[in-house]
Amino acid sequence: MKLELTTTFRKGAFVLALGLVVAATPRAQAQTFSVLHSFTGGSDGGTPLAGFAIDTAGTLYGTTSTGGASGIGTVFKISAEGTETVLHSFSSGTDGANPQGSLLRDAAGDLYGTTFGGGASGAGTVFKVGPHGKETVLYSFKAGTDGANPEAGLAIDAAGNLYGTTTAGGPNGNGTIFKLTKKPEKWTEKVLYSFGSGTDGAIPVAGVTLNAAGSLYGTTSAGGTYGYGTVFQLKDSKSGWKEDILHNFELQSDGGVPYAGLVFDQSGNLYGAATEGGDGGQIGGGTVFELTPTKGSWTFTVINSLAGWGISGTFRDLLLDSSGDIYATTHCDGANDAGTVYELTPSAGTWTYNSLYVFTGGSDGLFSFSNLVSDKNGNLYGTTRGGGTDGSGVVFKVEP
Repeated sequence: MKLELTTTFRKGAFVLALGLVVAATPRAQAQTFSVLHSFTGGSDGGTPLAGFAIDTAGTLYGTTSTGGASGIGTVFKISAEGTETVLHSFSSGTDGANPQGSLLRDAAGDLYGTTFGGGASGAGTVFKVGPHGKETVLYSFKAGTDGANPEAGLAIDAAGNLYGTTTAGGPNGNGTIFKLTKKPEKWTEKVLYSFGSGTDGAIPVAGVTLNAAGSLYGTTSAGGTYGYGTVFQLKDSKSGWKEDILHNFELQSDGGVPYAGLVFDQSGNLYGAATEGGDGGQIGGGTVFELTPTKGSWTFTVINSLAGWGISGTFRDLLLDSSGDIYATTHCDGANDAGTVYELTPSAGTWTYNSLYVFTGGSDGLFSFSNLVSDKNGNLYGTTRGGGTDGSGVVFKVEP
């Protein structure tokens, strides 16, 4: 059963962002909000902590971190009409447990993702789920120098190699950036970079983004000069992969503790979000920022400071449409401290904030950690980790 709420919103207080990808352009002041599926926490899954991949038919593919046959999470799909199908229930633990990131879908319809736990050593996995639901573990982390406990989804290059991050493991326990290569039927993991004692960044919660040259860009949630995280670039060279810090967060007006990854626009600028800081300093609700390449360096600019308190903002990558608009969700701010869906629109060098929906924390959902995706009609889709009929989260739709 759908819950539908039609509301007209005014431009209001700033909020925190989640999730970035290229999409259509929803642009209207009146939106229709509906719940497509309310998780029970049982066999259908519960507590989704990420958003979706979407196909051309509008079918959504996602993960839940709990629920399923053994209570340790699922991979599912849901039609545009709201019919949910569980493709895989994590069961034995060796097949993975508690996925927290979004899925990557390739041209063949295969889904790729990570689990925070489970696998041969209990330190997480990289997995594939075929179109008919067959799951294959591509790699089990050993909790050593190879990394441990990935929280984010994956990136893929033109050759089909997979790239991701782990929040732990590596020689210093501060996480890694890894690559998985298929040779020919076996997947081999290679650590491209291990975060050191902290000044180079630590604990990357987000995944990585590739540019056309094959360089990787991402964020760390901690470490750096001030201990509040970094934006980094990783380039391949004859001597190996080399890291450059593009920004050290100070947890002041620039923000801090980024959990979201980065996205490129058509001009090569990078956009991301931080969960804390901003105009409120250390008690601020986070920032949305832009990094512009300038003569071999990068210029960091805050394009929006978000109201709220503590960690109220962005936990996933932003959604960036072809017009340069940004769409995102927030965690626990808004009129009901239950989260929001919002839009940032650029115009003449400034950005305008538009509220698209404010969660009540009830049957409509509570606390969104989700990235957003858009269909060909500009409808937005995401998840909340709580709320809904049974308090186990929802899949929602915002129609322009």
